[in-house]
Amino acid sequence: MSATTRPSAAASPCPHKQFAAIVAAHGRDLHRYAHRLAGDRHTAEDLVQESLLRAWRSLGQLHNAPAAKAWLYTIVRRENARRFARPHPQQSETPPEKIAERRPSYDTSTEAFMLRRALRALPAEYREPLVLQILHGHSQQEIAVRLGLNAATVGTRLFRARQRLREVLGERV
Repeated sequence: MSATTRPSAAASPCPHKQFAAIVAAHGRDLHRYAHRLAGDRHTAEDLVQESLLRAWRSLGQLHNAPAAKAWLYTIVRRENARRFARPHPQQSETPPEKIAERRPSYDTSTEAFMLRRALRALPAEYREPLVLQILHGHSQQEIAVRLGLNAATVGTRLFRARQRLREVLGERV
């Protein structure tokens, strides 16, 4: 029987046995590969576990049993990429009661008032990248990705925003 006429994994008499055989044959290699991708044993174990679950759910898509190792490696690689696409909130070391204490006071100086007023006067297309860079610390490339623009456009908008602020505030900016 050739590779093109081989029945699919789902069509085999016992997919449980077939899957167990695939995992037994390639499990150790998958763990090593996941460890290289993840960098630590615990994350690699989670990665392999999630990948094997995905593989089991899509076992019917495996039409060529000799290609199982490459198929599993692809699933592990994609599962690893998903780790970075998911948000990973980090727990703060600061207790909730202390958050209000650490909050800086509102600047009521004339300079701060003039700066806030000048920022509000900027067109949104200039103000948004400037605020992302100055207040939130994003790089030009991060701003481009976040706003769906190219980096050159973001650079131009940042330059023009600073120019307009200089016109309003003088050389203090």
